[in-house]
Amino acid sequence: MARFELKLPKMGESVAEATITNWLKEVGDKIEADEAVLEIATDKVDSEVPSEVSGVLVEKLFGKDDLVQVGQTIAIIEIEGGEASTEVKETVASAVVAEVEKTVEAAKESVAVPVDFSDSDKFFSPLVKNIAKEEEVSIAELETIKGTGKDGRVTKNDILDYVKNRGNQPVSAVTTAIETPKSAPAAVAQKAAPVSLSGGDEIVEMDRMRKLIAGYMVASVQTSAHVQSFIEVDVTNIVKWREKHKNAFEKREGEKLTYTPIFMEAVAKALKDYPGMNISVDGDFIIKKKNINLGMAASLPNGNLIVPVIKNADQLNLVGMAKAVNDLGGRAKAGKLKPDDTQGGTYTVTNVGTFGSVFGTPILNQPQVGILALGAIRKMPAVIETPEGDFIGIRQKMFLSHSYDHRVVDGALGGSFVKRVAEYLEAFDVNRDL
Repeated sequence: MARFELKLPKMGESVAEATITNWLKEVGDKIEADEAVLEIATDKVDSEVPSEVSGVLVEKLFGKDDLVQVGQTIAIIEIEGGEASTEVKETVASAVVAEVEKTVEAAKESVAVPVDFSDSDKFFSPLVKNIAKEEEVSIAELETIKGTGKDGRVTKNDILDYVKNRGNQPVSAVTTAIETPKSAPAAVAQKAAPVSLSGGDEIVEMDRMRKLIAGYMVASVQTSAHVQSFIEVDVTNIVKWREKHKNAFEKREGEKLTYTPIFMEAVAKALKDYPGMNISVDGDFIIKKKNINLGMAASLPNGNLIVPVIKNADQLNLVGMAKAVNDLGGRAKAGKLKPDDTQGGTYTVTNVGTFGSVFGTPILNQPQVGILALGAIRKMPAVIETPEGDFIGIRQKMFLSHSYDHRVVDGALGGSFVKRVAEYLEAFDVNRDL
């Protein structure tokens, strides 16, 4: 019988690896073509890996929480016959034994060398953590390794070099890395204060995505000098136009017309006017982005956050923008985003007004240098200037909150950009064709 190698598929230009989070099939199970075999997770997106053929799963080459490179074989599927032959069953049995032995060995290692990464304030990638566990590198040692990655992060080569040269290090250095001196008030001061628990309190571990988000947020604040600019915008014309056209738009396009694509259109135009906001920072270098790819922060049903990206947003008309917003938003809520859907963003927009917030101070989505928060639209009394004089009227208004990286964006650019977005919104033509 033929054996088919199930490989980790390519999931986007910038995605090179993924972590196995759950096996949906066990050795010996029958699998149909296009049926999901396992679940994987990249830095931002969870997804499933389907089988390309029908058959029987005879071998799993990786376990849960293992890091797999794109193109690596992750399982073997026997593709002929309904039931496994004697040879296949023997293979299945040996695979089960191998899995048990692997589990036992992993348990022994975990007992022999307990590594609790929650004790560290530093960020370590899943690959580095796996190598640390396999090579019995303690968390204290890991924290002493000088990282050559971005923001000083420890890379695969850093930890491998450390393991290779560990035996050549002076005894005093190794001792210092492994043992925590009792007289270290500075180190203790950096740890979070102990939390007092009462009988009614509940302790719940963060899920994987929340841990990633927490790490990204802390790293962003530590990396960039965040500055905010706020501006109030009169969006009365936009509200009137949407109310006039939303039903016809949905009937014609089969898509709901929200405010988001209108705001995204204005942001894309402003980025073309101020390309200094469409950049990223890499150490001491500024990368000027050719394309305008707008990130759209979306809230997930489980309370987590994800940022799908609208590619080449400046090339879309309003209908195209609405379709892109609805497609990405719908797939985000359904958990159907692909890894490439969250890659390549050059600027991000988040709608805090969805939850009733008037304005906010969003944290930058690294390595981008700007993020715009859209506040809630509210009816407000306002002074209206006319040729006959000023009078008070009711207008639809909102706040735009612009956070930017003061390392490379000064107040003049950051303020001018958000002002230009406001100008585009206030100049919206209420007589514009659908």
